[in-house]
Amino acid sequence: MMLKRQTEGSVICASCGVLVGVNDDTCYNCGRRNPGLWGFGPALRRLGQDLGFVPLVMGATITLYALSLLLSGSRIQGMLSPSTEVLFLLGASGAVPVFQFGRWWTVLTAGWLHAGALHILFNVLWIRQIAPGVAELYGAGRMIIIYTVAGVVGFAVSSTAGMYLPRLPILGGAAFSVGASAPIFGLLGALVYYGRRTGSSHIGQAGLQYALFLGLFGIIFPGVDNWAHAGGFVGGLATSVVLDPLKRERVDHLIMALACLALTLLALITSFVTALPVLMR
Repeated sequence: MMLKRQTEGSVICASCGVLVGVNDDTCYNCGRRNPGLWGFGPALRRLGQDLGFVPLVMGATITLYALSLLLSGSRIQGMLSPSTEVLFLLGASGAVPVFQFGRWWTVLTAGWLHAGALHILFNVLWIRQIAPGVAELYGAGRMIIIYTVAGVVGFAVSSTAGMYLPRLPILGGAAFSVGASAPIFGLLGALVYYGRRTGSSHIGQAGLQYALFLGLFGIIFPGVDNWAHAGGFVGGLATSVVLDPLKRERVDHLIMALACLALTLLALITSFVTALPVLMR
């Protein structure tokens, strides 16, 4: 089995890579508590550097996009865009869902939904490109935390701007907003902070260049939620400061990452359950 637990023998410490006993309380080399991750360390390593998060988020977003098209039926719009009603019911964020309907949990779910074929294609490609590198630099647990918090901050900022700021070109907030670009900008913010914190200027410059390129794209093309991008970048940068890439990843980071995924799943279920009465009319 993929997640079979090892109960005896030696394993590689999840932080420093030296051999330790599978049941050791601490690593003799780096001091990490529970270096064998309760015997699941070898199984988790088989999932990859990102602990399987990249294929998880790619598979889940594609599945939710297909579901949104199926539920839209004849209401599918150009470029294979799901209907706004279906996106709203499945967890779109923005001023209308958050402030007018009290669907505050959508700041967690909106990053897993997409508004069109090109929208999801580009975001999935960016996730595949950036997330593994952030996982390598920060550790998979901290990468997941950054991704989640950046999405929450990005959609919270966008929703607030859409509700309380004037409807201005480029700077106007969103009435409805979906897409993984907010957490993607958070990952870019993490790269920028890593470069500044560690002195790896090429990593920081790469993150900043990507962010500027995508930001310019949002300014040029209409319909892009620039507030979500800016909020996601700031959220990712701030979270990276708290997590500090110069310190080793700890077991509690993995626990927090699992909590982030559990809360996101609960929010998605809540969105779907509350949508059922309307969809079954």
